[in-house]
Amino acid sequence: MATVSQPQSQAGVMSFYDAPARGPQMNAKFVLVAIVVFAIVILVLDHLAK
Repeated sequence: MATVSQPQSQAGVMSFYDAPARGPQMNAKFVLVAIVVFAIVILVLDHLAK
Protein backbone atom coordinates (compact mmCIF):
# COMPACT_ATOMS: atom_id res chain seq x y z
CA MET A 1 0.00 0.00 0.00
CA ALA A 2 1.34 3.44 -0.88
CA THR A 3 1.60 6.03 1.85
CA VAL A 4 0.20 9.50 1.35
CA SER A 5 2.40 12.35 2.54
CA GLN A 6 0.77 15.06 4.59
CA PRO A 7 1.20 18.75 3.68
CA GLN A 8 3.42 20.91 5.83
CA SER A 9 1.65 22.39 8.82
CA GLN A 10 0.71 26.05 8.92
CA ALA A 11 2.86 26.57 12.01
CA GLY A 12 6.02 25.57 10.16
CA VAL A 13 5.35 27.99 7.31
CA MET A 14 4.49 30.86 9.64
CA SER A 15 7.59 30.34 11.76
CA PHE A 16 9.70 30.61 8.57
CA TYR A 17 8.23 34.00 7.66
CA ASP A 18 8.30 35.29 11.24
CA ALA A 19 12.00 34.52 11.65
CA PRO A 20 14.16 37.66 11.87
CA ALA A 21 16.19 38.34 8.74
CA ARG A 22 19.95 38.74 8.97
CA GLY A 23 20.41 41.19 6.12
CA PRO A 24 19.91 44.95 6.06
CA GLN A 25 16.33 46.04 6.72
CA MET A 26 14.77 48.22 4.02
CA ASN A 27 11.63 50.28 4.25
CA ALA A 28 9.00 49.40 1.64
CA LYS A 29 8.40 53.09 0.85
CA PHE A 30 12.10 53.58 0.14
CA VAL A 31 12.12 50.66 -2.30
CA LEU A 32 9.01 51.95 -4.07
CA VAL A 33 10.43 55.48 -4.40
CA ALA A 34 13.77 54.11 -5.63
CA ILE A 35 12.02 52.07 -8.35
CA VAL A 36 9.95 55.04 -9.50
CA VAL A 37 13.01 57.34 -9.57
CA PHE A 38 15.00 54.72 -11.48
CA ALA A 39 12.21 54.34 -14.04
CA ILE A 40 11.99 58.11 -14.53
CA VAL A 41 15.76 58.38 -15.02
CA ILE A 42 15.67 55.59 -17.62
CA LEU A 43 12.78 57.26 -19.48
CA VAL A 44 14.55 60.65 -19.48
CA LEU A 45 17.81 59.12 -20.71
CA ASP A 46 15.93 57.23 -23.43
CA HIS A 47 14.19 60.43 -24.51
CA LEU A 48 17.49 62.36 -24.63
CA ALA A 49 19.18 59.63 -26.71
CA LYS A 50 16.63 59.98 -29.53
